[in-house]
Amino acid sequence: MYGSEQAEEEERRKKHAPWGVIALVLLTGLALIRNGSGEFDTGPPQPASAAAADTRVPGGVYAAARPLPYSMPQRVRIPGIQVDAPMIPVGLDVDGWIGAPPPEDPNLAGWFTGSVTPGEKGTAVVVGHVDNAQGPAVFYGLGSLKQGNRVEIVRQDGKTAVFEIYGVEVFEKNDFPGDRVYASKGNAELRVITCGGGFSQQNGYDGNVVAFAGLVEVR
Repeated sequence: MYGSEQAEEEERRKKHAPWGVIALVLLTGLALIRNGSGEFDTGPPQPASAAAADTRVPGGVYAAARPLPYSMPQRVRIPGIQVDAPMIPVGLDVDGWIGAPPPEDPNLAGWFTGSVTPGEKGTAVVVGHVDNAQGPAVFYGLGSLKQGNRVEIVRQDGKTAVFEIYGVEVFEKNDFPGDRVYASKGNAELRVITCGGGFSQQNGYDGNVVAFAGLVEVR
């Protein structure tokens, strides 16, 4: 049994870069996603101030489930905003930003391979576009989520990791609190991230909307 677990851990490490290295890159202040058309009069929903409560103390705001072993995510579902989308792995681009799924497919999310897989102990990162030139994209409604909403990640091993949102905030890209967003809290955690804040034609969106969630159930 021990040999099998050791082999699985070695395979997991081969599949994605050491989290400490990636975290160091992200802590320099680089934001996650820099795409988005902003071509809509009203713009995507922005988080309400009340939704930001308790993001600094996750251990006391949800009943944590036992973490799962490594398994690639296949699909993300967020019933509260009618999201049901396939997932692909994404890494860092040549400029050191986390890559996003191809913008031509609005209903596609990405799992950042520099993080743990959703359900593992640590902080998993899922990203997606807020919009494209044709209209709203997969995480357009992310900023409207509230505490208690659920995020379901269907994994390759057949299990579904269910996360409960305990906060949603928007952060400026030039002042992104990487240590707060990405650091491990000791449980299986999830961050779902898209563009947000104000928009200009020259610079695109000036912020990122981040949903903080913790693993509460495995199905």
